[in-house]
Amino acid sequence: MPWWPLWGAQRGRSGARDTDVRAGKAMAGLVGSHAATVETATRPEIPAQRGPDCVARPVTMKRISEALDRLEIRYLTDGDGSLLAMWERHALLFALEGPDDEILVMRGRPHGTVPPDWADRSHRVVNEWNHTRRFCKAYVGDATERGMLPIYAEIQVPLLSGVHDPLLDELLDCAAAVTSAFVEWLYDEGGLL
Repeated sequence: MPWWPLWGAQRGRSGARDTDVRAGKAMAGLVGSHAATVETATRPEIPAQRGPDCVARPVTMKRISEALDRLEIRYLTDGDGSLLAMWERHALLFALEGPDDEILVMRGRPHGTVPPDWADRSHRVVNEWNHTRRFCKAYVGDATERGMLPIYAEIQVPLLSGVHDPLLDELLDCAAAVTSAFVEWLYDEGGLL
């Protein structure tokens, strides 16, 4: 039995016997008189590399709004020039931050807030999301004017080297989908809202 664990397709194989047979054939290939008995594996053809379909360009709010239009996500523009898409239970802000406006920030917030006496519970729920999910890192915001705690989910992507349109579309679509899933989770499994 090999010392490494068997994964995926290897689980159904016989392990040591298979490995020993292949190793023996490989060794036979090194000895000149047995070279004819070695099975030769055909190498799969590697497709030729193709040039990019699109050119990466700097990310701008105009390009983000065009991408949202392509995705058919309706949005408003706020006073800072950021874009705000709204759904029944939450809103999603699209903004550029950083010294050169090179960081695409997608910040979702449920319309519902949490009372201050639920602060500990809110942090536990948010931490549970963060430990079990890769995208949209969640956090509890500072208290609002009414003393309620907002909950946020955020994705930040540095794009100093630019981005092409299909990837920008994917990033925005991903943020919209994951933020919706986060809000649904807060209402259902998270039991916070």
